[in-house]
Amino acid sequence: MIVGPYINSIAIVVGGVAGSLSSPWIPRRLHEGMPLMFGICSMAMAVVLIMETVNMPVMVLAGILGALTGELISLEKKINTVATKTKTIVESILPKPRGEITNEEFLKIFVALIILFGASGTGIVGAMNEGMNGDSSVLITKAFMDFFCAILFATRLGYSVVILFVPQLVIQLILAYSAVLLLPLTTKVMRSDFYAAGGLVMLATGLRICGIKLFPVASMLPALLWAMPLSYLWVHFSN
Repeated sequence: MIVGPYINSIAIVVGGVAGSLSSPWIPRRLHEGMPLMFGICSMAMAVVLIMETVNMPVMVLAGILGALTGELISLEKKINTVATKTKTIVESILPKPRGEITNEEFLKIFVALIILFGASGTGIVGAMNEGMNGDSSVLITKAFMDFFCAILFATRLGYSVVILFVPQLVIQLILAYSAVLLLPLTTKVMRSDFYAAGGLVMLATGLRICGIKLFPVASMLPALLWAMPLSYLWVHFSN
């Protein structure tokens, strides 16, 4: 029975609500310091995943083709549009968060959180691992991290953070339930290269959260679709 994705979703919902309600009592300094720590954690996990790569050209090519695909279909722009509409709808129903936040700042954080919650390396690995082995420990561990992350960012983004459980749940359920069918068709090398491509996206996400560089992380997501096919082709045609 798959339980990890649901536990992770509950953590985001509860954290988002708790952060929105407790916003007036959370010190302003936490808004500045803690996102840096979440960004560093994301980059640290990215480094671990990138080190898993077996075929470095596959990781690089997947990243390039993924970003190219994302830009050609304007993936970042489409997600930004959805995020803006979400913000408008939520704020028309529920109280706005304390303080002012520009639409540009909102989109920068919101899109990064979509990747961090729904398409991070930890979530991908955890969902696939539970689908194959029934082990939900990775996703439960991620749920604790997402809970505190949701609390903090909800103090700035308000109840919009709660909506993020939707892409997270959909992505993890698809990965978990397809793992039984997908993983037997893959090799350890293909999975390692896949995780490495996910690490690239997570690294860009961490840099974005820290405010170092505004990478179009949503447009980089197609790299995950390219990784395994490229790994398979590389192994079979490079030898």
